[in-house]
Amino acid sequence: MKSLKYIAKIACASLLLVACDNELDLAPEDILTQEVAFSNETTTLGVLTGVYSTAQQDDVLNGTNQLMGDWMADNIDFVGSFPTFNEIRLYTTLSDNGSIAAVWDDNYEAIGGANLVIKNAPLVDDPNFTEEEKANVVAQAKFLRALVYYNISNWWAQPLQVAGAGTLSVPLVTEPFEGEVSFPERATLGAVQAQIEQDLLEAIPALADGGDRTIASKGAAEALLARLYLIQERWAEAADYANRVIQNPNYTLASNYDFYNTLDAEHVFTLVNTAADGQDSGQGWSGLTSPVPTGRGDAPYSDNLIATFAEEAGDLRYSELTVIGTDALGAERPFSSKFPEAINNSDNAPVIRITEMYLTRAEANFRGGTSVGDTPVNDINALRARAGLTALGSVDLDQILNERRKELCFEGFRRMDLLRNELNLRRPGMPNEAASAPGQPKTIFPIPVLQRDLNPNMEQNPGY
Repeated sequence: MKSLKYIAKIACASLLLVACDNELDLAPEDILTQEVAFSNETTTLGVLTGVYSTAQQDDVLNGTNQLMGDWMADNIDFVGSFPTFNEIRLYTTLSDNGSIAAVWDDNYEAIGGANLVIKNAPLVDDPNFTEEEKANVVAQAKFLRALVYYNISNWWAQPLQVAGAGTLSVPLVTEPFEGEVSFPERATLGAVQAQIEQDLLEAIPALADGGDRTIASKGAAEALLARLYLIQERWAEAADYANRVIQNPNYTLASNYDFYNTLDAEHVFTLVNTAADGQDSGQGWSGLTSPVPTGRGDAPYSDNLIATFAEEAGDLRYSELTVIGTDALGAERPFSSKFPEAINNSDNAPVIRITEMYLTRAEANFRGGTSVGDTPVNDINALRARAGLTALGSVDLDQILNERRKELCFEGFRRMDLLRNELNLRRPGMPNEAASAPGQPKTIFPIPVLQRDLNPNMEQNPGY
């Protein structure tokens, strides 16, 4: 797979957004030229597989930046020794933060690979590679590009509710490198979100329905659209697309919490990780959230999250998904057991679950005053029943967001859920509460200093 990944590396270098120098020293026999890579169906599918593999990096879809959001907010009490992670926890982040630079680099590497596939797959001259098959390959790459842009646009821009669609986000790069160096400016958040929507709407007709939950599917694209429309407060569309996914027979709300690290129908899109191919640094889901000695013990529950679960006795989302272990400082703490395989870091990544769609439909229907598919209280009670809790007679927005917090903790949703609702990332009494308010500079990432050194058109975020 190294040779196929190399094509994506070439694309990323063109952006002047990533540091790929060490990848250019590959031996000639390891290099697959672009012409050869897109010469037939087999090699083209190999390049697409390489894009998925690039997305498996911890900094992209395998846990690092997802967990950063939970400890920047109120779900995780980060106690590890990484100074770059502690900067984020303490709201003292600087523009030379190496972990943030790695998130930028690796995500643009995935975008670069997707751009190569989108442009070149339709041009492959192979009579055995049908136009329908080519369209599906392009659609999968567009889904991956949309998913990555969704994630990084939320890290480098204040949300719409705080700064509007005209606030600066990340450079929008949709063409592969073809030999001419360019210095793209940062696009507005509105422009990036419009590209995400366009990619997904164009992809849906060519994607399979969703029987294979390890690759991009129609259901996964519809779910990501629902996620996008929710943060845009397009309630009717969010409820509609979430409902489409819920109605898809390929996905089913699991009856218990044994679905993690499986291909259960609870999952709409999941990355399958193994010891040989998966989480790559020990700084993803498994390594950070597992206690010592198998894991790093860096990311136990926050006291605030524990107190939230304790508000109702018997919540199975805590009792069945928690393990008591030793943290990085030697203290006994509760940890999430969603990702327990920290020796090989081989737990699967829960990128999109059907549970999220129930929560999205409930919130969108509540805020839009509709009942598309079902009522908000019925959707919330379906999740509470699985958690062993009594049914509610009615729900309000705070209850919906609270259920969302408990269902999706440690999976990377908490930061954005708070910011888009114009709520502080930290609760009263927690450290750095004032610095965590929506619109405060350290609630979003800085443009890495190397990118600004390389690109004179790259404007820095305020406060850095």
